[in-house]
Amino acid sequence: MSASPELHKGLKQRHLTMIAIGGVIGAGLFVGSGVVLQTTGPGAFLTYAITGVLVIMVMRMLGEMATANPSTGSFSDYARAALGDWAGFSVAWLYWYFWVVVVGFEAVAGATVVQFWVPDVPLWLMALGLMSLMTATNLVSVSSYGEFEYWFAGIKVAAIIVFLILGSLYVFGIISGDGMHLSNLTAHGGFLPNGLSAIFSSVVIVVFSMVGAEIATIAAAESHDPEKAIAKATNSVVIRVGTFYVGSLFLLACMIPWNSDQLDASPYVTAFQIIGIPGADDLMNAVVLTAVLSCLNSGLYTASRMLFVLAARREAPVSLLTVNAKGVPVRAILSSSVIGFLCVVAAYISPDRVFAFLLNSSGAIILFVYLLIGISQFVLRRRTPKAALKVRMWGFPVLTLLTVAGILAILIQMGLTDETRSQLLLSLLAWAIILVAFGLNRVGRASSAVSLESPESISKVLVVANETMAEEALLAELRAVHAETGARIHLTVPANPVDTGQAEVEGAAFVWEATRRVAQERLDTMLAALRADGIEASGALGDYRPLVALREAAADFHPDLVVISTHAREESTWLRKDIVSAAREQLTVPVRHVVPSELDTTS
Repeated sequence: MSASPELHKGLKQRHLTMIAIGGVIGAGLFVGSGVVLQTTGPGAFLTYAITGVLVIMVMRMLGEMATANPSTGSFSDYARAALGDWAGFSVAWLYWYFWVVVVGFEAVAGATVVQFWVPDVPLWLMALGLMSLMTATNLVSVSSYGEFEYWFAGIKVAAIIVFLILGSLYVFGIISGDGMHLSNLTAHGGFLPNGLSAIFSSVVIVVFSMVGAEIATIAAAESHDPEKAIAKATNSVVIRVGTFYVGSLFLLACMIPWNSDQLDASPYVTAFQIIGIPGADDLMNAVVLTAVLSCLNSGLYTASRMLFVLAARREAPVSLLTVNAKGVPVRAILSSSVIGFLCVVAAYISPDRVFAFLLNSSGAIILFVYLLIGISQFVLRRRTPKAALKVRMWGFPVLTLLTVAGILAILIQMGLTDETRSQLLLSLLAWAIILVAFGLNRVGRASSAVSLESPESISKVLVVANETMAEEALLAELRAVHAETGARIHLTVPANPVDTGQAEVEGAAFVWEATRRVAQERLDTMLAALRADGIEASGALGDYRPLVALREAAADFHPDLVVISTHAREESTWLRKDIVSAAREQLTVPVRHVVPSELDTTS
């Protein structure tokens, strides 16, 4: 039998800690903060504070759900449980799409930074090189991803901490020797020279610079203690946002006039130059490159794990569940990186059309995901026992509803603003396409019936089942088949996380271990029951792909009859994938379909 795929538990607590800390520090902070300062004025740190509160609320809600119901699919599973399959399908595919586009964008951004040192190398070639490097990193092992991200995040965090220390010493006159430097907060037109509304006009830019905090809840599934890691990440996000974003933007506003031309580049370079740090431009470009590589690394990791989860739920090709000997989901990583490569190619061939379309069509997607997280928490909180709430959303339900309203307000603002309207509309188009794909995924063809003739010619019966394997109705049916034919029975249980029910409750690194355990328990229960009735029976776990498990078992056992047991049509993933019809097409022996819950057999 083919070995079941299993993601290795390669992430250590130090990896998760740094992934959680570095997740909120993107290249947008080092570069995009200058645009926010120019748009808002010295009060720009209030924009970061307001947006930070929104992200903190989302992370708190996610932390509550993740600790109460640990799941490999993280927020996609919570949306599924709260709102239905359409929501889980939407969140997972939207999030995957967002990250594969971001990966392509960040590769181009990273190549632009590298050209600071090697201007003669073509931009597209450098971008492809960076993409290849990060793809290779993810393909080696999950621990290599964790190790790279540990050091990437460490450099980002170190740069911000150094800036916070030196910037504070300068602003408060300790190292400058000429008194406190707070005049830029009110000079040049005042604290809010563009009015109070300017604080909110830049929220759209800021929210995208903070994306990534939620990655910790996905990565935690490949750690030894996901519950602890998730709780720690969500509880500490307040400090991270408050210091890294609000604190550093306050110092920048004190050091650099909001209308200065020096903000066109990275404001951090200008700030370090003001302090008197030699080679500030080289140092900060290196930090920005690190931030870009970190985003590339995490983007490929996150996208591949979302594909893995979708495949485990039969909402993406099941072949994406395949992992190599090191526990790496190679096909999921390569499928995600291919889209990233295509984005890089689009940036070279058609930067103003295709690449612009891809960027715009993903512009509001993360807000859609955050919106569904908020609604899911509101629904699931009422279904969750108080004892299971190890991390609680503050001020429920008021703060939950205010957060949802805040996200909706940002989306409305995007629709009313000329510069962002196309992003909202194209993102809605992307969501509509995903919903159409969901509908197509749910369409199943009716299985045809087959009649059983000449029972005396049947000496061996192959039974393929998973969740229904231990049901009394199936046992009764097999007793009847044996009474009619006297055949020897062989049981095969495809060890798939969906069909065992473990995909909904186990983290990605643990799901296959739990899958095999549950599948073996069901197999052993049925074997014991059949043998207790004096029926000659054998059995084994099969490949995680039902048809592959069936073909391999048929090749080994040479049955005269195959019995496939499933749930009813509205519940059965096997029927949605036409497993019974495919089996009838591929095998030369009769295939009988049994639905134990209906206490009926169609043959």
